Amino acid sequence: MSKLSQIAWDDTVLPFQLDRSDIRGRVARLDGVLDTVLSQHDYPRAVEMLVAEAALLTALIGQTVKLRWKLSLQIRGNGPIRIIATDYYAPEKEGAPARIRAWASFDEEKLDPKADPFEQIGQGYFAILIDQGKGTTPYQGITPLSEGSLRACAEAYFAQSEQLPTRFSLSFGRSILPGQGESWRAGGVMLQHMPPASPFAAQEGSGDQGLLTADDILDGEEGENWARANILLDTVEDMELIGPTVQPTELLVRLFHEERPRVFDPQRMEFGCTCSADRVRQSLSIYSARDIAHMTTDEGTVTADCQFCGAHYIFDPLTLGFEAQKNPDGSLREAGDEGTNE
Repeated sequence: MSKLSQIAWDDTVLPFQLDRSDIRGRVARLDGVLDTVLSQHDYPRAVEMLVAEAALLTALIGQTVKLRWKLSLQIRGNGPIRIIATDYYAPEKEGAPARIRAWASFDEEKLDPKADPFEQIGQGYFAILIDQGKGTTPYQGITPLSEGSLRACAEAYFAQSEQLPTRFSLSFGRSILPGQGESWRAGGVMLQHMPPASPFAAQEGSGDQGLLTADDILDGEEGENWARANILLDTVEDMELIGPTVQPTELLVRLFHEERPRVFDPQRMEFGCTCSADRVRQSLSIYSARDIAHMTTDEGTVTADCQFCGAHYIFDPLTLGFEAQKNPDGSLREAGDEGTNE
C-alpha cells in the first residue's frame, strides 16, 4: 500500500455485503483516532487494551445502525476495571465524519499486570445504548459479561438481544512504522447475517450462561452460508487487519472473493467530544446554592473535568445551580431570570 492509500484508509469504516450469502459487514481501521482517544489518559496497559477493543467495536457497530445521534457501549463490572464507556456520534451531515470518544474507570492498586485484562472487569454486564436525540426514547440492550472478551460479549449481545448472528475479528496494539514514532493501530472485520434471524430460535441458548449463539438461530442453507463465511474470516491475519500494507478492499477480495463482496461508500472517523461549559452548567442546574457551596474549592471556584477528553472547566459558584445569583458572563441575575442554564 502506498503512503497516500494508507492515509486514505486510516480512520475509516468500509461497509460491504456478501451477495452470495445474505451477509453484511464492515471493515474498520482506527489509527489516529485511537491514538487520540488513548493519549487523553495515562492508562495502565490492561486498561488501554480494553479501551482499544471497545473503541474498535463501537466504530464497527455504530456504522451499522441508522443513527441520528449517538450509540454508546457501556461495560461495567465488580473487578478492578469498573467501567469502560464509549460513544459514537453519527455524521451531522452527508459527507461529514462520525465521531468517537472513550473512557475507563479503574482501581489501579487492585490491577494485576500479569492477569488477563478482560478477567479484571469481573462480573457485570455489556450494554448498548442508542439515543436518537430529542423527542425519542433511548433504547438499551444488556447482556451479562461472558466468553472471555469484549468481542465475544458483543457477539452474544446481538445473538441474544437482536437474534442476529454476528462475528468480529479484531486486532489492535502499538506499532512503529518506518520513519515514524510509536502509535496505536487497530483494525477489524464485522460480519452479520441478514435478513433478521428466524423467530423460532430457542429460548435457552447453547452459549455461556445460556445465551443464544448463531447455531441456535440459523440452520439449513443460512447456517451453511454463515459457517462458510466464518471459516473464511478465520484465515485473516493480524497484519491484514491493522495494515498498513493491505487496503480494506484488497482484504475483502482476499477473504471473500467467492462470496461476491460488494462495497459501499466508506465512513470517515475522527475523535470528538461533546463536552462544553454550557453542558456542565446544565448538569449542575438541579443543585441548590447549598449544594454548590459543598462543591466549591478553597480557592472559591467550582471545577469539573471531562472524563473523555480531559477538558478542565472552572466556574464562579454564584453562576451555578437553580439559585444562581449571576449569569455566566458575571452580570447579576434579575428576578425571574431563568435563562442562564438553558
